[in-house]
Amino acid sequence: MVGFIARRLGASVVLLFVTALLTFVLLSIPNQDVGRQLLGINASQAAIDSKNAQLGLDRPILIRFFDWLAHAMQGDLGRSWFSSEQVTIAIGNRLPVTLSLVIGVTLVTAVVGYLLGVWAGVRRGRIDRFVQIFSVAGYALPGFLVTIVIVIVFAVQLRWFPAIGYIPITQSFTGWLSTITLPVIALSISAVAGIAQQVRSSVIEVVRSDYIRTLQTRGLPPRRILFRHVLRNASAPALTVLGMQFVGLLGGAVIVEQIFGLPGIGSMAIQYTTRGDIPIIMGLVMLSAIGVVIVNLLVDLGIGWLLPKARVS
Repeated sequence: MVGFIARRLGASVVLLFVTALLTFVLLSIPNQDVGRQLLGINASQAAIDSKNAQLGLDRPILIRFFDWLAHAMQGDLGRSWFSSEQVTIAIGNRLPVTLSLVIGVTLVTAVVGYLLGVWAGVRRGRIDRFVQIFSVAGYALPGFLVTIVIVIVFAVQLRWFPAIGYIPITQSFTGWLSTITLPVIALSISAVAGIAQQVRSSVIEVVRSDYIRTLQTRGLPPRRILFRHVLRNASAPALTVLGMQFVGLLGGAVIVEQIFGLPGIGSMAIQYTTRGDIPIIMGLVMLSAIGVVIVNLLVDLGIGWLLPKARVS
C-alpha cells in the first residue's frame, strides 16, 4: 500500500509541475503591454517600460517561471498586477463560496446517486426504468436551462429561497444554507444522473457474475451478499466517475455562480482572465489542479482499498 501511495504522489507532483509550466508559458506568449494597461494610454513609453521592468516582464519566460515557482513553493503566489492584492488573500476570500458548492454537490451526488443506482440495480422493474429515464434527462437537459427553471420556480414564484446573493456560514448558518441550496441542486442533477446510471450498471454486472451466483447457491443471506460483495465491487467504477465529475464541477460552478450572483472563484476567474492578470490566473489554475490531484488521489486510494488488485496496476 505504501508503494501504491508513493507512485500516486510522484505522478501528482509531476502533473502539477507540467501544469504550472505550460500554463505560465501559454499565458506569457501573447505580447501583452501590461504596463500600458495599468498606466493608461496617455502614459509615456519610458514609464511603461519602467512598469514592465518592475513586474519582471523584461526577463525571459523560463527565468520568470522558476522565480514564480520558487516563491509559490513558499506559499507566495505574488500580487495582482491590477489591484496589488496578494493572490493568496484574493483567492482565499472567494474560496469558501466555491468550496460550499463543490462539497455540497459532491455529498448530494454520492449519497443520492449511489442510493438510486443500488435501488435500481437490485430491484429492477419500474424503479430501474425511472432511474434510466432520469439519467437520460439529466444528461440531455442543458445545465443553464435547468438552473434558470429552478430559479424561476423556487426563488421567483414560490419564494422559498433567495434568487441571488451569498451569506457566509460564519454570519448565519440558515442564511448560508438558503443561499447555496438552489445552486447545489442545479449542479447536482446531471451529476446524480451520471452516478446513478454507473452504479446501476455496475450492480447489475456484479450480480450476474459467477462468484455471486456461487455465494447464492451456498445459502448466504442476500443482505450479506449485497453489502459485503456486490456493493464493494460495484463501488469502484462509481468512485472513478465521481472523481471525473469533480473536474466538471469546477467548470459548471462558473455558470452557476454568475446566475446566482455568488462571489466565488468561478466569477473571479472570468473577471481576472479578461484583464490578463497572470498572477491571479496562475493561482486559480494551480488551485484547480491541486484540487483535481487531491480528489484523484483519494479516488485511487478508495479503489485500492475496495479492490486490492488495483494497487498493482
